[in-house]
This record gives sequence, C-alpha cells and structure tokens, in this order.
Amino acid sequence: MNSVQGLLAASVISIQNSCFIYPACQNCFSRLILDSRRFNCLKCGCTGEAKDASYRYRLSLKIADTNDLFDITVFGSCLDPFFGVTAENLQRYIQNFNQLSGETNTESSTRALVQAVETCFIGKRFIFGV
Repeated sequence: MNSVQGLLAASVISIQNSCFIYPACQNCFSRLILDSRRFNCLKCGCTGEAKDASYRYRLSLKIADTNDLFDITVFGSCLDPFFGVTAENLQRYIQNFNQLSGETNTESSTRALVQAVETCFIGKRFIFGV
C-alpha cells in the first residue's frame, strides 16, 4: 500500500475536505467511532478508551498537472512537516484552544484551520508519489 508507482508534479487547485484530522485505529488506520468514553473500529474490532484514541492526517486535494485534473488523498505522517506537528498534537492543540476559549461551537477554529491550510497549499506545486 505504501509503494510509490510513480511521481506526479502538480499544483493544488482546491482542498476537498474541511476535516484534516481523524481518529484512527492503530491496527488498520480506519476511522474510529468515538463516543464520550470509548472508541470502536468497525473494520478490525479494536476498542479502547476515547481519551486514548490516536489521530491521523487525511487531506483530500484537487490537483492539476499540465494536462489533467486529479482528486487525491494524502494520509498520515508525511503531512507532519507541512502542519508543523503530528496530527495527534494538532488535535490536542485544537481541543485545548476550544476549552480555554470556552468555545461550544467549534466552527470558528475549524474555519481558521481551513483558511490556513488553503493558504499553505492552494496554488503551490508539489511532487506527489502515486
């Protein structure tokens, strides 16, 4: 799954999702189902305390090379250098910010994060391993 078949130099046209971090199963990397106390992986059956859930990056992009448009999704720690922190730490920073600011509606922090990601990625050219 991690083998690169080729390289593609392309520019980011748009960000396709506003949720860049997801709770991920440590065994199979699938999205976890979280409730207030527990997590559950529907794919492999892994369970645990919600506070112990791990997080992972998932960034869906529309990109273009000189000839074509592509929809791609970039997962995992390869995004750490772009965000400056691991997904785990970014999730913790967002939660702490929302708690300290008394935010009950997390839309404003989500909007700020989306704007920052758009500024950093849209219009920039990258080499993607596909």
